[in-house]
Amino acid sequence: MDEQQGLAARFEAQRSRLRAVAYRMLGSPTEAEDAVQETWLRLARTDDARVDNLPAWLTTVVSRVCLDMLRARTARREELTGQELPERAPDAADGSDPEHEAFLADAVGRALLVVLDTLAPAERVAFVLHDLFAVPFDRIAPIVERTPVTTKKLASRARHKVRGTPAVPAAELTRQRRVVEAFLAAARGGDLGELLAVLAPDVVRRADPAALRAGGTAELRGARAVAEETVLLARNARFAAPALVDGTVGLVVAPHGRLLFALTVTTGDGRVTAYDVIADPARLRGLDLAVLDGRPAARPPGRTAA
Repeated sequence: MDEQQGLAARFEAQRSRLRAVAYRMLGSPTEAEDAVQETWLRLARTDDARVDNLPAWLTTVVSRVCLDMLRARTARREELTGQELPERAPDAADGSDPEHEAFLADAVGRALLVVLDTLAPAERVAFVLHDLFAVPFDRIAPIVERTPVTTKKLASRARHKVRGTPAVPAAELTRQRRVVEAFLAAARGGDLGELLAVLAPDVVRRADPAALRAGGTAELRGARAVAEETVLLARNARFAAPALVDGTVGLVVAPHGRLLFALTVTTGDGRVTAYDVIADPARLRGLDLAVLDGRPAARPPGRTAA
């Protein structure tokens, strides 16, 4: 085996971990793979004799690549302020595998991916590296071009956003969550009877125009009307996950981990009494979204501190 082949073999041994880091930073398997490939190209142009700790070096490089991609993404969004943002991804028009993307999003947590997408680029990198991959702050600091102390503050600020602040006591939050999860389970199953059981008789569903089917109405009243529409839209429930929405339990609908809709849900007496489907980009950006259980997704199996 020649030197280049040996280097490639060592890189391949790190590929899955690098992909895991990049996916949590970028929220897109395609972009994550691009970042990993760029990391390999940079390694191939580097004298590996000068690399004392290859896993750490690769983590640093892939993180810098991701940070540049996040900054470019943020700049594009700022240029599109006031317009429809290109976040409504089709199932697989780009040739990606929707089942694989769904698996990745579920494994990481759709709500976590959605909330990570609200962080500033440096916050996201600091949080992912420290909280999800246990990289120490003195190693993260040069990546985000901050001091270790400032980097720690970045991660702390990001952690606070990810966890959020419930607007109701813990016991009420638990009750809300139980109802919302029952509604989501019934919606995923397309079970009219279970939906009728979890919806209040006089439930009201309101929706932004962008969330409606052709000919749909902005407001529906009554359990049967709402349940029948939910059955027709059961496919959307595959991409939904409970989340903290403006301090109470709601839902985010996020194909490919990118926010499409958010539902604010009102509950009472163990049933859903009303919910709003928010799809307007300006309204979505104004929501305070957080991971419901107050903790980030579990660290990837077998991850080691880089």
